[in-house]
Amino acid sequence: MSDLSEHMIAPEADSLHNMRLLADIPLRLSVEVGNTSLRLAELLELAEGSVVELDRQASELLDILVNGTLVARGEVVTVNGRFGVRVVDVVGTETRMAGVERRL
Repeated sequence: MSDLSEHMIAPEADSLHNMRLLADIPLRLSVEVGNTSLRLAELLELAEGSVVELDRQASELLDILVNGTLVARGEVVTVNGRFGVRVVDVVGTETRMAGVERRL
């Protein structure tokens, strides 16, 4: 019995080991300002200076997606002259998983 216990890993250590294995996996984070639907004819009429109205109010939070799955909502900020996003609300696990199931 002692031989077996020497090779057993505590659940906490096993979980930490698994997280370290996953930590180097690259993920695509994107921020969605809004979207709209256009007919092909409308798309072909777009030219420099055209404005396309999106489905979101300017005061609404933006969607933060990881590999296409909504994980949080936030607001635009600038950092050293670049755009950034400040996380305001993290989406719950149930909501995230429902989004994944819908895509499958």
